[in-house]
Amino acid sequence: MLLIHAGLLAAIKPNRAFNIMAVLEILEFPDPRLRTQARPITEVTDNTRKLIDDMFETMYAAPGIGLAATQVNVHQRLLVIDVSDNHKEPRVFINPEVTVLDKELGDYDEGCLSVPGFYETVHRPRRIKVSALDREGVSFTEELDGLLAICLQHEIDHLDGKLFVDYLSPLKRQRIRKKLEKSQRQRA
Repeated sequence: MLLIHAGLLAAIKPNRAFNIMAVLEILEFPDPRLRTQARPITEVTDNTRKLIDDMFETMYAAPGIGLAATQVNVHQRLLVIDVSDNHKEPRVFINPEVTVLDKELGDYDEGCLSVPGFYETVHRPRRIKVSALDREGVSFTEELDGLLAICLQHEIDHLDGKLFVDYLSPLKRQRIRKKLEKSQRQRA
């Protein structure tokens, strides 16, 4: 692996733009910052796109299939998803708004990068419609079902300060909290 100081690299190739991605820290339950309501993004900028790239890098490294900006301590209404097996279908949703198309709920075993090692059944609508902006700030509306619809709802919950453990009984939630706090103390 070759590491070159960014200033030296710029001096060598001054006309080339470089996109250096970073793996961001993922907040873990019960961190109170996960309860922060995300603010809408008013303008999609190069900084927004850099955050998107860093979020994909973080999500793939974790590994996961979805990541909300709140989980990396950025409280903006932005999330990334890739439910493909080969990381070839990255999806960006900025300021997502969901409409439920089918009130029938499906049972899904959900996990979360902010609640590592735990999977529990959550009931969510099977079919939804989402309106959002893409990474270029272009508006789109799409109907979703299956894993993509479930993942999107899960990530939007993060933007609203909610975690999948909030759908569980208080007893289960407390058990998970205690195990994660013990694990975090052992790593510290």
